[in-house]
Amino acid sequence: MSAEYTQEFVDVDGARLGVQVYPEPDGPPGAPVVVIWPAMGVRARYYRPFAAALRDAGLAVIVIDLRGTGASTPTPARTCRYGYAELAADVRVVLDALKPRLDGRVRMLLGHSLGGQVAVLHQALHDAEAVDGLALVAVGLPWWRRYPGLHGWRVLASTQGIAAATRLLGVWPGWGFGGRQARGVIRDWAHTARTGRFPALDGVDAEAAVRLVRTPILAVSVDDDQYTPHETLDHLCAKLTAAPVTRHRYPVAEAGAPLDHFTWVRAATPLAARIAEFAAALPRR
Repeated sequence: MSAEYTQEFVDVDGARLGVQVYPEPDGPPGAPVVVIWPAMGVRARYYRPFAAALRDAGLAVIVIDLRGTGASTPTPARTCRYGYAELAADVRVVLDALKPRLDGRVRMLLGHSLGGQVAVLHQALHDAEAVDGLALVAVGLPWWRRYPGLHGWRVLASTQGIAAATRLLGVWPGWGFGGRQARGVIRDWAHTARTGRFPALDGVDAEAAVRLVRTPILAVSVDDDQYTPHETLDHLCAKLTAAPVTRHRYPVAEAGAPLDHFTWVRAATPLAARIAEFAAALPRR
């Protein structure tokens, strides 16, 4: 059974970010800390089974609700203009708020889907030295050309259709995909699907900045991922030319259960052990 967490909050630019802090793992104090950034529209509490597996593997775990999701505010509306730039800056603010808990400890960002893109952009655009390692799980740039055959054309049509509807409505209502989202988030996400590139953020060439990231990365794609298949993570990893990347495909045989973009969270005990091994190899502060 998963351990209960303590709900905390961090204020940033008029928003309030929900922060779920799990009990420290058994064992010596000062265990590496993993800060999880979820997928688009996925609440932090969804990751409770994964948090339990990580704790059992000896890692301290903190899970964040992305801005506008779960316990975090604001509820996306026509007045919300935030996008990838603000989500990446939120990582910096949360790490600053957690600093007393993180000082002297190995600390990792672990991103799932959109959360993985956000973690990479934080390392590219903000204080990369605040983090010792990145774990990217079921992450990828959903560039339509990296999907096979007609599926790629369907991805292009659906992502750009969602973007068009969001421009018209001023907000994405969450009709069948991604939960309710601010138009800036959908705009930037749709750009990655259309072009295979990160958009410029606050006047910064994010593509060039990503190429300079040097943080060690564990990049894990999962079998039968309907949204970010193996090829989309390969595409993202190809941008990380300066970073040491450990690439792993998480198969059904290793998980011991069916997998997809979301259900890996409930079959992640072997993956948690792999992440703990990666964390143990990172240089200690």
